[in-house]
Amino acid sequence: MLLESWVAGRWRTPADEGVPLVHAVTGEEVARLSSAPVPVADALAFARGTGGPALRALTFHERAGILKSLALHLTERKEELYELSYATGSTLEDSLIDVDGGFGTLLAYASRGRRELPAGNVFVDGPLEQLGRTGSFVGRHVLTPLQGAALQVNAYNFPVWGMLEKLAPAFLAGVPSIVKPAPQTAYVAELCVRQIEESGLLPDGALQLLSGDVDGLLDGLTGQDLLSFTGSAATARTLRAHPSVVAASVRFNAEQDSLNACVLGPDAVPGSPEFDLFVREVVREMTSKAGQKCTAIRRAFVPRAHVQDVAGALRAKLDAVVVGDPRDEATRMGALVTTQQRDAVRAAVQQLGGSLVTTDRTPHGPGAFMSPVLVHADPDSPAPHDVEAFGPVSTLMAYDDVGHVVDLLARGQGSLVASVISSDLDFVRETVLGAAPHHGRILVLDPSTAKESTGHGSPLPHLVHGGPGRAGGGEELGGLRAVLHHMQRTAVQGSPGVLAAVTGVYTRGAARQETAEHPFRKTMSELQVGDSVTTKARQVTREDVDHFAEFTGDTFYAHTDEQAAAANPLFGGIVAHGYLVLSLAAGLFVDPAPGPVLANTGLDRLRFTKPVKPGDTIRAVLTCQSKAPRTPEQGEVRWDVQVLDQDDALVASYELLTMVRA
Repeated sequence: MLLESWVAGRWRTPADEGVPLVHAVTGEEVARLSSAPVPVADALAFARGTGGPALRALTFHERAGILKSLALHLTERKEELYELSYATGSTLEDSLIDVDGGFGTLLAYASRGRRELPAGNVFVDGPLEQLGRTGSFVGRHVLTPLQGAALQVNAYNFPVWGMLEKLAPAFLAGVPSIVKPAPQTAYVAELCVRQIEESGLLPDGALQLLSGDVDGLLDGLTGQDLLSFTGSAATARTLRAHPSVVAASVRFNAEQDSLNACVLGPDAVPGSPEFDLFVREVVREMTSKAGQKCTAIRRAFVPRAHVQDVAGALRAKLDAVVVGDPRDEATRMGALVTTQQRDAVRAAVQQLGGSLVTTDRTPHGPGAFMSPVLVHADPDSPAPHDVEAFGPVSTLMAYDDVGHVVDLLARGQGSLVASVISSDLDFVRETVLGAAPHHGRILVLDPSTAKESTGHGSPLPHLVHGGPGRAGGGEELGGLRAVLHHMQRTAVQGSPGVLAAVTGVYTRGAARQETAEHPFRKTMSELQVGDSVTTKARQVTREDVDHFAEFTGDTFYAHTDEQAAAANPLFGGIVAHGYLVLSLAAGLFVDPAPGPVLANTGLDRLRFTKPVKPGDTIRAVLTCQSKAPRTPEQGEVRWDVQVLDQDDALVASYELLTMVRA
């Protein structure tokens, strides 16, 4: 099978015979990869001219819907990916992390897109900024998708998840993706792209695949393009320093070498639940994907008094790990991706120095097998903090106190993740805060979280994935952060009407439409942004205040004690409860009869801006601020609410959220 590139809407077969890619277990040829240059110029042109416009024509919610449908489509075909993944040395459990983890990432972004992104295709970032005295000149930040392509250079260890975790946020942002898979496992990535292409779900040009030589890959990048990379620090430096990347200030994100650590707290004595959790995490991270994970535990730090106990416990677990054919149900750990990678890991073990707690017992042969290797080293030796053996290898080191372990964690020069296993909250706090500047993610594990924890090595699409320094300085995942990374933030200044027109969101001060029909009588499809109602006025009496205090039990002195309230510098006398003001305002604008409005789901940005005293009169101005479909049957409407007194002074301001029939 000669791997092909998916470019400009068709599969392209290379002219040469390619070089063999071999099975990690049998050594037999699985596929061939061309050494001819990939058609990157054609891919960039098609992404910019076809893929980008097609994506930008869709709303955030439409893109989110496509991601969900794609995840469901791929899930029906995952057995094909499992089968092919055996050739990479992965066990079925390893494939679940890669394949199902990738599909889960698509679903997570689809869900966040529906819940957290607006119904249109402009993202409003932050509150309105008043730039003049009267409110007629205002500013707001908006984000719009870059009009280039996201070039994604992936690592070999996760050919499915590594591709989809970059594709999902780019697609949701409205930016087309061009994928360059790592050679060793490119055949798995190609199969996944074929499944995506066969679905017919993605617009033309939204995803392209480059299988072949990387020479000239970055030459055509511009300031509207993005470059994301997962792999070695050496390759990242080359990409970061490429003339096109430097000259055009191409947005570059890297996830690279990382000497991640796990810390056992001083309270975790042998036999404690924390001790057992530590042993389990280290063993799992050494053996999952044969240790070929960017988040794997490379450094295990334990209190000096417990080093021998930990070493013995880890040795017993690691010696029991069955290494072999990943198809065999008895196999706990499969092969490394290639024999060349296995040999590189063995060479790195020699560089680590120290003494071997467990050794590599696998014989030489066609398979890229290697037993888990645990090294016991002096923590002051530089090698364990500098050399990464990218396989089933970890180094055990002792620490003396919290200051010592924080210093040791920092010697990794920046990591993707660290974990702290302890129930000592003082130790945890000092360790987390001391280690945070050097890590992108920190997992704190104790018996209360053990059942639900996804573990040290599992990045989640909800949180940042990336780290400072040696780890690359990037944030590949991270909820909406990853989506907004693909967009340009622009400060727009003008009148409230201008900002409302640009953003599609009502901006206070812009024109409102006071309609004869109450806005609460309109369905989502009938309601327009800017539809508004001004209520009649109501006087707030002392009897209202007294009744509210007695009924609710809120007898704060400002509402009940004349003398104390008069002495308060903010009030100068009895004032109405803020929540009484909100309740009275709701009574003024709520339409009581059954209709499209289904429920009040909350308030945002509530502020009380001026006290309301008995005798004051209030009225409310309710305006449709934005609409967001949630299901085919209903959606969320956000209302701008202003409560004004008899002098037209603002006394309360908030955003009301309601669910409304579609």
